[in-house]
Amino acid sequence: MWVRGFIYAALLALSGQAIAQSDPKITAQRAALQLDTAATALIQAENATDRVKALTETVAAYEEGLIALRQGIRQVAVRESALRQIFDARSLEISRLLAALQAMERSPAPLLMLHPSGPAGTARSSMMLAEVTPALQVQAESLKRQIDELNLLQAIQTGAADALREGLAGVQTARARLSEARADRIDLPRQFSADPEAMQALLNNSETLRAFADGLNSLPEGSSLSGGYGRLEDLIGALALPVNGTLLRGYNEPDAAGITRPGIVLATMPEALVTSPVAATIRYAGPLLDYGNVIILEPDNQHLLVLAGLGAVYSQPGEIVQPGTALGLMSGETTLGAVSPFSTDGTGAERSETLYIELRQGDSPTDPSPWFDPGSGN
Repeated sequence: MWVRGFIYAALLALSGQAIAQSDPKITAQRAALQLDTAATALIQAENATDRVKALTETVAAYEEGLIALRQGIRQVAVRESALRQIFDARSLEISRLLAALQAMERSPAPLLMLHPSGPAGTARSSMMLAEVTPALQVQAESLKRQIDELNLLQAIQTGAADALREGLAGVQTARARLSEARADRIDLPRQFSADPEAMQALLNNSETLRAFADGLNSLPEGSSLSGGYGRLEDLIGALALPVNGTLLRGYNEPDAAGITRPGIVLATMPEALVTSPVAATIRYAGPLLDYGNVIILEPDNQHLLVLAGLGAVYSQPGEIVQPGTALGLMSGETTLGAVSPFSTDGTGAERSETLYIELRQGDSPTDPSPWFDPGSGN
């Protein structure tokens, strides 16, 4: 934890020299607080009454903190690169400045005032020196500030690598404990008991996601054990995205191969936590066609919400989930390189996994974007 404290203190010392459009001090402060909170929550979660809920919140806190730290350090890396470019462009000027300052420092003050032409030349040289010296001092002070800042930026980046390793270890531990807690839980409320044979037959006979989703409506749900959840239409614009990610493709937007899908695609970090955005019954959870692991939620009797592309699933058909319930993890493997902030292009290339979201109303897909709060992603 001391590493994150050092990073925040160092960033704070940058003061007004930091990049103005997105202050890394604030970003780093948020990251430090989130990672410290997550580390504390991981310890406390072992004794929590609802251990699954506590661990879910812990994983989310770690993910938020790592993203914030990466953003802050990326800004620092940009600033360091800009300073180095300034030094490279002014290398000759800086060398001359340093040479002049060193010559002035080595020469006794009286000798600086003497001139071979006599008293008049000495007077003129003293006037020129009086004008030049303040300018040299200003340049020297500016150079010193930039060198100090560069040294500080380098120290921040060195500390950031340790903070990322520490945060990565914490989130991996939290994910493992969450998986164990979900597997051990036996008190999960259920809406119905799925028929394994009927589900397998539907899987074998479905060639498309649409055919599988339509076929779910024909499967018997058994006896209802809970009431309804209300209408999904009442939640337009209020749902949090199921994963911490950025929009990669919109509804019916073609991909690089020109293929369109009636849903949206989010780019996410490897092993990112996927949670339920809405109270719903899980109609299906498992592998499906070429979509990887898929979870299909039924928030009401008019809609199905499809989440495809997961690497691991925690849930089972018939399970009743509330908003924020952990459903599984994205594919991939989180490594230090995968969360490294030292790339300054800002393209989000580290978000190597994709979650496909499709909302079906009756037998037809509809754009899910209006249901989600646009501020809930990163």
